[in-house]
Amino acid sequence: MTRHLITSALPYINGVKHLGNLVGSMLPADVYARYLRARGHEVLFVCATDEHGTPAELAAAAAGLTVAEFCAQAHATQKAIYDGFGLSFDVFGRTSSHQNIEITQHFARKLFENGFVEERPVRQVYSATDGRFLPDRYVTGTCPHCGYERARGDQCENCTRLLDPTDLVNPRSAISGSTDLEVRETSHLFLLQSKLQPEVEDWIDRVSGQWPHLATSIARKWLAEGLRDRAITRDLDWGVPVPADTWPDLAAAGKVFYVWFDAPIGYLAATKEWSDADPARPDWKSWWYDTTDVRYTEFMGKDNVPFHTVMFPATELGVREPWKMVDYIKSFSWLNYYGGKFSTSEHRGIFTDDALELLPADYWRYFMIANAPESDDVSFSWELFASQTNKDLADVLGNFVNRVLTFCAKRFGEQLPAGSAPGAAEHELGKRLSQLLADYERHLDEIELRKATATLRTMWSLANEYINDKAPWTQIKTEPDAAALTLRTAANLIFLFGVISEPVIPTTAATLRSLWHEQEPHIAGLGWPEGHDVEALSWLQPGTGFTVPPVLFAKITDDEVSSWRSRFGADDRQVQL
Repeated sequence: MTRHLITSALPYINGVKHLGNLVGSMLPADVYARYLRARGHEVLFVCATDEHGTPAELAAAAAGLTVAEFCAQAHATQKAIYDGFGLSFDVFGRTSSHQNIEITQHFARKLFENGFVEERPVRQVYSATDGRFLPDRYVTGTCPHCGYERARGDQCENCTRLLDPTDLVNPRSAISGSTDLEVRETSHLFLLQSKLQPEVEDWIDRVSGQWPHLATSIARKWLAEGLRDRAITRDLDWGVPVPADTWPDLAAAGKVFYVWFDAPIGYLAATKEWSDADPARPDWKSWWYDTTDVRYTEFMGKDNVPFHTVMFPATELGVREPWKMVDYIKSFSWLNYYGGKFSTSEHRGIFTDDALELLPADYWRYFMIANAPESDDVSFSWELFASQTNKDLADVLGNFVNRVLTFCAKRFGEQLPAGSAPGAAEHELGKRLSQLLADYERHLDEIELRKATATLRTMWSLANEYINDKAPWTQIKTEPDAAALTLRTAANLIFLFGVISEPVIPTTAATLRSLWHEQEPHIAGLGWPEGHDVEALSWLQPGTGFTVPPVLFAKITDDEVSSWRSRFGADDRQVQL
């Protein structure tokens, strides 16, 4: 059976991430990983904090910490938040690890040996006020392509174009704000992407046929414009050092590798962290090196696509070793917040720590996946969030569970009754659910997350239609056996939802699975249901004990919406998904 390697774009270390980061990579990757595991596949779900580059140094300075101290604290903070969201990483590593230093330096040496890295003199921005060179985000200014006035020296956040600090109009130091800048000569290593472009194009032609349009269009746009040779070292105090055995002068000058050179290698390094932590685990290379039974899927926002479809593939091709390359890229557009993109640097939107303070994770997971920006940008509004979660989670799913088990406990005690044999209504319900489950599986297999969530909700709604049509509160008056059948069937629907809802709302799904007492062993360990089992709806037999749960989802009130709008800076502009 094919093994599945899944990576989500590495969250940057410079602060707590916002919901846009979550829905653009980590959360959808988790849904996919959970689904594949539930279907019996071997999965390795890899992520790490991206800890190098100028933002880490700037954030550490602002916090009054060394960069190493800041990164250690920030990694622990982010990990705790992602645990709170139920992200099921097999490993959540760090790009500052010794494993990443080792593998990154190996890649650089091999690229040099193969003629794809060379040292070149460059002209670089220098600040007399700060007494140092200013690489990447140490310089801010106006983007020459779109006119965005807060563009960074490595990439414009607005139009996503890659930049060099010398490209910026009206540049200024991000450290001091000084405009007293000059250009001086220094030396850096360059990845010769121009020499590798034909190989990258051939690779894209072979593998991108099934990629989403968003990913392929970005990759081909970059290739059409022609790949430029790109500097892969920087003048920074923190990063993967240039190895002295290969470039002694650059190492003596304190050069480190560019963050976008070492960050994708961090996927490999995090896997090595995972493998090194337990001798019983497979060697990390069994997932990454000369393997034919692994399908590799990457999840990322659209701003990361160029690095993962062009720069990192060029790196892997250039080392001339059989490293695993991505098979499928699932990319996402922006999540907007009242007129602007969710942004860490601008502190715009709802951040993940605040979200967990407000509500349990499953509220956010459901809403984010149901509205994932899979093709176009999507706008968040508090009104829509409240309306959709109240309707789908509280009314459709939560209310169904509560009224079924509450009524059953009241009339039959906390054990499922026997009642009549299933009739035409139950057989028709099973067939419709089996068809919907097949649709749900197809959408998840193809990583069509909005469609998958809509199908899941349809199954919940079908359960409500069944209970409303059968009306056990009326049946109990004259046909107690019919009422018993209805409630036992509804209980099996709850059990089913506890299994198939797990990829999207895992905490709630675990609650639904835990309601049943004295389960038969085959029930306690039930895996993903087959269609014929869904048609039968007979996992839970008469006499199975159960617990009536507390309210699964409390409704969000208008007062809460008003309070949150005020707290999180939502203006009155009308936004819709």
